[in-house]
Amino acid sequence: MAGESEEFRAEVREFIDGLVSHYVLDGGRLVVCHAGLPEKYHGRTSGRVRSHALYGDTTGETDEFGLPVRYPWAEEYRGRAAVVYGHTPVPEATWLNNTICLDTGAVFGGRLTALRWPERELVDVPAERVWYEPLKPLRTEAPGGHDGRPLDLADVQGRRVVETRHQGRISIREENAAAALEVMSRFAVDPRLLPYLPPTMAPTATSHREARGGAADEHFLEHPAEAFAQYAEDGVARVVCEEKHMGSRAVALVCRDAEAARKRFGVDGPTGSLYTRTGRPFLDDDALTEQILDRVRTAAGEAGLWDELETDWLLLDAELMPWSLKASGLLRSQYAAVGAASGAVLPQALSALRGAAARGVDVTDLLARTGERSADAAAFTDAYRRYCWTTDGLDGVRMAPFQILAVQGRSLAALPHDEQLALLDRLVEHDGSGLLQTTRRLYVDTGDPESVRAGVDWWLEMTGRGGEGMVVKPVGALVRDGEGRLVQPGIKCRGREYLRIIYGPEYTRPENLARLRSRFLNHKRSLAIREYALGLEALDRLAEGEPLWRVHEAVFGVLALESEPVDPRL
Repeated sequence: MAGESEEFRAEVREFIDGLVSHYVLDGGRLVVCHAGLPEKYHGRTSGRVRSHALYGDTTGETDEFGLPVRYPWAEEYRGRAAVVYGHTPVPEATWLNNTICLDTGAVFGGRLTALRWPERELVDVPAERVWYEPLKPLRTEAPGGHDGRPLDLADVQGRRVVETRHQGRISIREENAAAALEVMSRFAVDPRLLPYLPPTMAPTATSHREARGGAADEHFLEHPAEAFAQYAEDGVARVVCEEKHMGSRAVALVCRDAEAARKRFGVDGPTGSLYTRTGRPFLDDDALTEQILDRVRTAAGEAGLWDELETDWLLLDAELMPWSLKASGLLRSQYAAVGAASGAVLPQALSALRGAAARGVDVTDLLARTGERSADAAAFTDAYRRYCWTTDGLDGVRMAPFQILAVQGRSLAALPHDEQLALLDRLVEHDGSGLLQTTRRLYVDTGDPESVRAGVDWWLEMTGRGGEGMVVKPVGALVRDGEGRLVQPGIKCRGREYLRIIYGPEYTRPENLARLRSRFLNHKRSLAIREYALGLEALDRLAEGEPLWRVHEAVFGVLALESEPVDPRL
């Protein structure tokens, strides 16, 4: 401009001054500006709007380089329009609260980045060279990705409201957040390797079995016919019944190699993680964990999933067996103790009562009741023993994956379950180590009595030979009812003998079943839906490359809701 006339420079100033401060495009779904814009300024014109759009906002402070400290407006953004901006360069363009900074510092030797809309796809090319040396290092400015700001106590402390795409705002009570903070800070795996927690699951309702004429089923507390009826009422025509395995819930984050783990999750050493539904390490032995991850990684490579899914990492929901692998302490202190006490007392009591009866004492009722108690205790011991077997290292360990939750750039939580299971069948098929096990399933048409009967018979056969039961899920995965509300992502239907472990040896006595059938399930169902929505939100944020603190806002919410008072046996 220095070589131009003053008249021309005046024309340029007038032209630039007359330009709009920001664009509102695609029917209001996209806002484009230079330095970012809160929702309250969208489509408005004023000096304040123009200033924010051109220069952003600052805290009034300056950093060690003498530059103004930018106010993190994007962290607070909750608008419906996507905001695309630049001005402050970042090392990598990542979505944050439906905003994205595309300035990846091409002039400073970074990259030139473009956004394809409405596909929300990013395209970038490297700069030819450093055209201008920045005053401060480029990597210190990242508002998103694993290069962003660290986790902060203020993100999770106190009463919180988490905005989700599928369930709106979900409130987290202060006391629940405090309980979750205790677990997360003391017992959980590295937060960088904890991108998701699975939701709780409600059981079938059984309080109306007799009213529905189910005389033959009166001795069941949970029955699959209830699950099929519930989904039919919700307008779900097709469901899949998945076998529940004799193990514990495990989430596996499996990276293609150590470099992929370093690049995406910022960790040196581990190639992923294996943790429980409360975020704790599943195994105390890191080497054994790595062996499991390596076997899954190898199977994924043999099945061609890395290339087919175009990813360097997989997030899997699975069941790890046997139950005793994780719950040995619980088995010893709670279940085995009950079995041992019953075995020590009841046989002697039976012997004494039989002797009394032989002497002519009228103990008929007491003898019959004690015999029933002894049989129930033996059934209780047999029930929990089915879930225990000896393991040596990985010998005897089995893993049954039943869902691929997310891959690089995509959440797969809404992928129909039949497609999910087909991918996982290939993973199991190509596992040469014997670790992976398939999840048996049966598809049921909720409006077809014959199909429903086949589903019930499958459950009866499976639980009759000692199986835990099954989970009934809509085949379409992410489903809403006629009023637009999320339906239960899964309803568990546990077998009669498995529930003996949960409710005690004598739960099948008529008086106990009558009381248990009035279980209050509404709170459990509400909890399952809220945790499900938070889990989906965590997966969406993870797939979009949002910063760790944003992903953990939803992950932490799931853990906090687990502290809500609800019957743990449900």
